[in-house]
Amino acid sequence: MKAIRVYEYGSPEVLTLEDIADPVAGAGEVLIDVASAGVNPIDWKILSGAMQAFIPLPLPFTPGVEVAGTVIAVGQGVSAFKSGDEVFGFINIIGGYATKAVAPAAKLALKPRSLSVLQAGAVPAAALTAWQALTEHAGVQPRQKVLIHAAAGGVGSMAVQIAKYLGAEVYATASAHNHAYLKDLGADYTIDYATQAFDELVSGIDVVLDLVGGETQTRSFKVLKKNGVLVSPVSLPSMSLANDFGVTPINFATRSDGQQLALIAELFEKGRLRVDIEAYPLSDAKAAIAKSMGRRLRGRLVLDTAR
Repeated sequence: MKAIRVYEYGSPEVLTLEDIADPVAGAGEVLIDVASAGVNPIDWKILSGAMQAFIPLPLPFTPGVEVAGTVIAVGQGVSAFKSGDEVFGFINIIGGYATKAVAPAAKLALKPRSLSVLQAGAVPAAALTAWQALTEHAGVQPRQKVLIHAAAGGVGSMAVQIAKYLGAEVYATASAHNHAYLKDLGADYTIDYATQAFDELVSGIDVVLDLVGGETQTRSFKVLKKNGVLVSPVSLPSMSLANDFGVTPINFATRSDGQQLALIAELFEKGRLRVDIEAYPLSDAKAAIAKSMGRRLRGRLVLDTAR
């Protein structure tokens, strides 16, 4: 099979495309003929070496946390999937940038029929992050006000749609050229972070989903109502500021969950969610990673393993 390999930590330039041996599905695992692999910030953070203390990996490794494709073999004890099933999933912290990948069956779900295999490969990590932030950690309820930072990006665009599905009033920060896009996704109010100070325009927010960190996160405390929630997968919010403003600060890591992903798949089938992608050939993974590092994205980046 073909796979992107990393022999040393560094910039996207260290990525190489090679032929390596096919993986084998073990007990409880599924072997997937990969059609697409999503590109995520965690990929280049691991690539840079910044995560070595938290995620020690033997070199060489293949990046990629999520894929979509067709099951070609199942390991002992797997009954939920069979050869020929189209699946997608947040498979592991590595292994996705390849033409074949092994994943625990519990981390997979059947691909929504309404999505192409390219679209499906860009969904699991971002959708699970947004879903867990808003439902498990923030507990968003109908008619609550939800502010989403970096709303046009991969997680943000999913979060806008999920918050709207949950019945919230959605406020979204993004550059001005993405405002029409966000309105189309369901945002009620859009704020240009480059020219408008969100903390001077909004108040009484129930939930802030911070996908930026830094100063943006710090300023977010004052727009929350008392007992509101500031949730972020990016960094741990200040406990002292949380105490000062009387709000709940939450930092979390996304959990891979096949059953939860199946619920998200149903929302795609019902037309409640959509995903917009920009596809790169697997051989052009360097460019895809570099684009992701630029951060100013609309929707998701995905690698097409057939190219």
